[in-house]
Amino acid sequence: MNPKIAPGKPLPDYVLPDHTKTPRRLSDLQTEQDPMLVVLIRGFFCPKDREQLKELTRFHAQLVVGSCQLVVITTDDWHTTNNLRQQLGAHYPFLYDEKKQVRDDLGIREYTDPEHDPMIPHTFLLAPKLEVRRVWNGYYYWGRPSVGELHRELRELTHAIRPDWELSEPGLKQQWDAGDKSKFYPYGVKSMEQTLVEMSGAVDQYAGAAEPSHGGT
Repeated sequence: MNPKIAPGKPLPDYVLPDHTKTPRRLSDLQTEQDPMLVVLIRGFFCPKDREQLKELTRFHAQLVVGSCQLVVITTDDWHTTNNLRQQLGAHYPFLYDEKKQVRDDLGIREYTDPEHDPMIPHTFLLAPKLEVRRVWNGYYYWGRPSVGELHRELRELTHAIRPDWELSEPGLKQQWDAGDKSKFYPYGVKSMEQTLVEMSGAVDQYAGAAEPSHGGT
């Protein structure tokens, strides 16, 4: 792993095509003040990846109501990426990286598999602005986070970034009554329309297409 990719530092803001062949920027998919899970996988051929994604797909409904985005990055081609996403019944973005730019940029080439030459699976929990909070190395399946672990980590992260976590905090009600919603999420940050668009997974509406840049970032 690149030593620059560590808790407290930002994950590079990669631009990669999604399952619709539309280039997406990670920071646009995250939205400005939400946590995000970024899952790097070997690809369709790996049964460990499929099992992890089955659990994440079941967990995704909780991520939606909990204001946490989920993005998968694979080194498969577009057709194989779509096959995997459709078989899972997933409703979150899959980005594909046939040139393996993310693998090489992060220094996570899995040299023990020269046939597929994939990246070592990793799961990143990101705070807003792509800040890395936790990294799990999934070379072995048990190195990957369980849904229970993700729930605990997301509780701690959300507690840390939401001033309105405990509504009994002194002064909060007075601010609300005075019409100051700046510390209340999402009321003071985005409209209900924007919130529902994001919850629906309408990526084209809230993230849009990104202009590809040199090196994929």
